[in-house]
Amino acid sequence: MLQHEPMATPTSWRDPSTAFTWLHCPVAGSNEDRQAHTGSPYLYLKPTLVTLPSIHDPELYMALQPILDKFELIWELVLTNQPIVVMANSPTICSNMVQALVSLIHPLTYTADYRPYFTIHDTEFKNYTTRTQTPPQVILGVTNPFFAKALDHWPHIIKAGDHTSSIANGADEYRGTSRGRSLEGELKPGLHTKYKALLQKDKMFLKMLGSYKGGGGGAGGKRPMEALNVMIKKQALQLTTGFITPLEKYIAGLSPLTKNVNLWRPPPQLAPFNVEQFLHILEGLGTQIMDTVKGNWIDLYSVFVTI
Repeated sequence: MLQHEPMATPTSWRDPSTAFTWLHCPVAGSNEDRQAHTGSPYLYLKPTLVTLPSIHDPELYMALQPILDKFELIWELVLTNQPIVVMANSPTICSNMVQALVSLIHPLTYTADYRPYFTIHDTEFKNYTTRTQTPPQVILGVTNPFFAKALDHWPHIIKAGDHTSSIANGADEYRGTSRGRSLEGELKPGLHTKYKALLQKDKMFLKMLGSYKGGGGGAGGKRPMEALNVMIKKQALQLTTGFITPLEKYIAGLSPLTKNVNLWRPPPQLAPFNVEQFLHILEGLGTQIMDTVKGNWIDLYSVFVTI
């Protein structure tokens, strides 16, 4: 037992036996003690801090597969806090998709409300299903077939199909279908919205994922799931960082100069954020703010700053 072990001292090595499992753990001391053990096979590694968009890191490719052909449009909807409903056949599928949607704008924090699994028993049920007011800025994940009728007035509806089994069996990737309803009256899998995208599709990105129908056969099915997730994260991060860069530069210009900061005086105030001035600066940059993704970025900023 551990209570019968001798007292641990710095630079000493312990080999306690607990439940038939050997744990070899060093007791770290000062910097000099660490340098004295450079010949040891055990290395002192400085931990690396990794910032995650959420505690639950979703499998982006599997979660977003039905709507990857509208990736930039989905990113726009999440960025501008649009009301979105995710309808699926199981809580796992709808929850994973909601978590994946929220993570798309990382490193920005999604400040609106989102419910990975929303039921008719939630207290906000009446507020979200009423037709007398505009749907709130929230992302809902639902499975109850009742919501197909109760929430059909929402502007953006995502129908997720049961595509996990086909991936596990090595079948072709699930592809989002066009807008409309099936013969049974149910929504077809994919994104259903009348929102006109401000950004154009990145065809090269979609072709690499094998989700762009007009780009021929992609390599998505030949890549491991981890690689596909990294590609999606990289694309989303590129969109978000490219979007916030002009904002960061403009806000930095509103900050007081260092020479005006004095410990013996009240802190200087930031200059007010002028929307018209900011948009005028963007016009000087042109409509193509990012090299990889073309579109009407100025209108997107206009929507974003007026949320």
